Order: sequence, then structure tokens, then C-alpha cells
Amino acid sequence: MGLTLFDKVWNKHVLHGNEGEPQLLYIDLHLIHEVTSPQAFEGLRIQNRKLRRPDLTFATLDHNVPTIDIFNIKDEIANKQITTLQKNAKDFGVHIFDMGSDEQGIVHMVGPETGLTQPGKTIVCGDSHTATHGAFGAIAFGIGTSEVEHVFATQTLWQTKPKNLKIDITGQLPTGVYAKDIILYLINQYGVDFGTGYALEFTGETIKSLSMEARMTICNMAIEAGAKYGMMQPDEITFEYVKGRPYASNFNQSIDWWRTLYTDEDAYFDKVIELDVSNLEPQVTWGINPEMGVNFSSPFPEIKDSNDERAYHYMGLKPGQKAEDIELGYVFLGSCTNARLSDLLEASRIVKGNKVHPNITAIVVPGSRTVKKEAEALGLDVIFKEAGFEWREPGCSMCLGMNPDQVPEGVHCASTSNRNFEGRQGKGARTHLVSPAMAAAAAINGRFVDVRKVVV
Repeated sequence: MGLTLFDKVWNKHVLHGNEGEPQLLYIDLHLIHEVTSPQAFEGLRIQNRKLRRPDLTFATLDHNVPTIDIFNIKDEIANKQITTLQKNAKDFGVHIFDMGSDEQGIVHMVGPETGLTQPGKTIVCGDSHTATHGAFGAIAFGIGTSEVEHVFATQTLWQTKPKNLKIDITGQLPTGVYAKDIILYLINQYGVDFGTGYALEFTGETIKSLSMEARMTICNMAIEAGAKYGMMQPDEITFEYVKGRPYASNFNQSIDWWRTLYTDEDAYFDKVIELDVSNLEPQVTWGINPEMGVNFSSPFPEIKDSNDERAYHYMGLKPGQKAEDIELGYVFLGSCTNARLSDLLEASRIVKGNKVHPNITAIVVPGSRTVKKEAEALGLDVIFKEAGFEWREPGCSMCLGMNPDQVPEGVHCASTSNRNFEGRQGKGARTHLVSPAMAAAAAINGRFVDVRKVVV
């Protein structure tokens, strides 16, 4: 019997252990940031241990960094975490993409942009959205602080191999419908736990037609479906993206192996989901987890349990309402899900020549300094600022309430991020997950509109 893409990469990295039991995996790349690494570094110091592979460990600052005056960090805890990572990187010989540097940005954007993220690698980070890197045909997953310390000390990690779930996506995406809508729809239809215990492989003609940036958006939210891993077969689009990047000097030596990274025709999947996106609509979440979402044209569902009741109460909404009925106050374009150049380009096409609605506070936060520079070279910053958006410095920003960028209590926010949990964007904040195009159109109109009628 043939092997899946996941099987091939996993098997190549097993150092010890039998299938069905915990196995010791070698880790090719360890990405770290300021929030989940301090305790792990301190553990090394207490045990008088060295960092096993500083050359395979890379740090960036993203969660806590301000996006207006980046060097003016007023929160004591945030400042402590940032300065601690800077010191730890220096003490242990770790390369850091430091504050204000050309490469600094959200960890899941820095990896691909620098060429550190490559097909066939095992990649870990103390961050739940590490599955993003699986878009390159890598096994990438988030780990806890104790596991971060284990990788620091040994460059290995004990893991139990998951089952394989194939998500076959076909059909041409309609105008105004995007990769974000695909993953939101899947979670809406199958729930926030349908991927639990599985490695997800996204396949099909639709996936093959997507850019690397769109593929990363889908894999980014595999964790929101309950899966640690989301993967896609690397192809010529992948190779072209990686080629020439600073840390991809091994390109010529590696590409022949990368081309073997595909699922064999006779490989077995424990579960298969099929989706035709030909008639897919823009998606909007109404509740307090990514499963609580609807097609733009559909009313919010009836209350079926206490979770729904709690969600409606928190969000200040009622069954039967529609997305267009929501009175928005904030729009956030950013996060490791949708703050890449293509996302900002798509949003700018809608924004250009228009003005932000008087009731809306709208901010754009490029996910990295690389994206910020590329966007500014194209004049996107001018388009957004002339429309009334705030143009910010890179960072995680309003995706989560760990920095000054927060949504006020009780205010509804159209957000291109990945989670709409209670309090995620600030105490009492009401988050609605959408594509960048939907968010941009909402900023102009003051409420959600059918972006399919806006995009031409």
C-alpha cells in the first residue's frame, strides 16, 4: 500500500519508537517568539544545559509588539517578555529577527518569507497556528512550553502519529470568494473538532490553483478544526515561492527530493471529505467560535443548545438576523491568517477611491516588515490612508488582546484573523471572522455587504 504525504515526511523523521506508540521525531526547524519561550530557556539554565541546535532555532517578536510606536512598550509584562527573548537569543546564540529589523514580523510569516520554511521539514513553534507552514508540504505543529524546552535541549520531540484525513476540494472559486471562505465553510459544516486526531491533507484542483499565500491561509486554520497538522503537496508554485529566498540556499540540492513529496495513488486515508466550491458564498461568523458561521445570504441559526444561547447573548445578536444587520464599529486587516501582500492587494482594490464609513475605526497591520515594505512600494499604504484606514507597523496586533490594539467592549469587529473567542480581541469584544475583501467592503459601508457584488 502506498503512503500519504504526511506518512512520507513523518517516517523520514522517526528516530525511535513503533507506529501506534509515541515516536521520537527529529525537528528540522524551531521557531520561537517572546510569549512561550522564556520558561523554556530558564529551564535550560536551571539544568545547566546548552541549546542543542542554535543554528536551527530562529526567534522573532510579534505578539506583544506595539504597532504605532514600536519601541515604546508601556505594558510591563509585554516589555519583560520582549527584553527577555532578546537576552535569551544573545545568551544562547539564537538568530533573532529583532524589533524594527527588515525581517521582523509574525512568526508564521517570517518562516516562509525568509525561506526557512521548506517542503519535507518538521517545524515546531510554541504557537497554535504553526500548521500554516504545512502549506509547503512540511509537518508543522504548535507545541507547549515544556515541549519547547525539550526541543531546545534535544532537537527532538515525542509524538504519536495521527490518522490521515483527506479534504478534496474541487471547483472554481466564484468571484468574491477566497481561501478564507473555504476553511471557514469547512469548520462551519463539520465543526471545530472534525480534525481532532487527524493530519489534514488538503487536495484537489482548487488547492492546486491557489497561490502559496492562499494555501497558507487554509493550513493556518487547521487548528480551528481541531487538527494539529494541515498539509498540502508541494508543487511548482511552492518551489517558485521558495527559490531565491535568503535561507533557501539548499534549493538545488533539495528540489529532487521535494518532488517525491506527494500522496501515492493507492495510499489509504482514514477519512475523506469532499467539497465543491463552485457555489460557495462569502462566510461570516456570528458566534464565539469559528464553527458558528453562515453563508452571507443565510440567517443566523436557531438556538439548539446552551452554547448557542451563550454566544447570542455575548454577541448581542438574535437567531434569524443576517450578517448585514450587524452594526460594526471596527475593521481589522491583519494576523498570520490574512496579512500577506495578496490579502492587502485584494482589500486595496475595494478601498481605492472610497472612504471609511464614519462609524468605523479601520486599521491595517501588515504581518511582517517585508510585507509592509512591498505594500508601500506599490502605494497600498497611500490607498488605505487616503480612505481613512490607519496604516500600522507589523505584528500580531488586534488578532489577540496582548498588545495595545484592542476592540472596545461591546463593539463588533470585522476581522481577518483566525479566532472569534470571547475576549480574544479585548474584553467584551465581538469578533466576526471574514476574508480581507469582506472586511474591506465592510469598512467602506459600515456593515457587511455581499462582496461578490463589489469585486469585479
